[in-house]
Amino acid sequence: MKKTLLALALVTTGLVAAPVFAQDAAPASGNYQSSQPVGSGNWFVDLSAGRTDGYSKNSDFGSGFSNGSGSLFSNKNGRRTGYNVLGGYRWKVGQDLGLGLEAGYTDLGNYKLSNLTSSGSVNQSSRENALRGWQLGANGRINLLPQWYISAHGGYFHANNDGGAYNDTLSQDLFHGGDRGGFYGGLGTGWDINQHFGVGVKYDYYHVSAGNIYDTPTNSNFAVRRSTGIVSVDAEYRF
Repeated sequence: MKKTLLALALVTTGLVAAPVFAQDAAPASGNYQSSQPVGSGNWFVDLSAGRTDGYSKNSDFGSGFSNGSGSLFSNKNGRRTGYNVLGGYRWKVGQDLGLGLEAGYTDLGNYKLSNLTSSGSVNQSSRENALRGWQLGANGRINLLPQWYISAHGGYFHANNDGGAYNDTLSQDLFHGGDRGGFYGGLGTGWDINQHFGVGVKYDYYHVSAGNIYDTPTNSNFAVRRSTGIVSVDAEYRF
């Protein structure tokens, strides 16, 4: 255990120190973070919010979207508002390219505004069983111009499925869910207002294996798959 901790400490020290030495080795240039040399890096915080499109295979339970036969532009079961908070570190690995690591949290629609168009008070008391959870992954950006960028990211998504067990007394379907692992990925584009702040739009996709349904009459098991896409506006601050 001590050897493992020592190895992790040495690797972390090397990653932190690498940008310092790189700044002496290469001049600042390129479209990505043009004021910085290749090998340097930045911590960042990224916030986004947008509209979702959810789908649940083999079950209506827990999706919040029924069996969702929708698309990016049309959804028959209604959309929700989701958000995402990410933080991480990104290195300048080329004149126009940055690569980094990220971690964060996303909620894909677990609230709904009530009384928005009536005289009653606005509240968020109505909640839906949409996916939400922690994510860990990698990200990249390429700047086609000093301001215009294209981004991509992806990795592991650990979702709170609001699972447990579900028993349909009519057909005796037994659902066994719970927290599950999956993946996420997304693409985006935007504009860097300056070296520290940028805004854009992106599309992200989240997918998890949510458990199994056992159908007593047919003695069959069905895997439940849940996936949600979200189109959102995005803002990033680098420091």
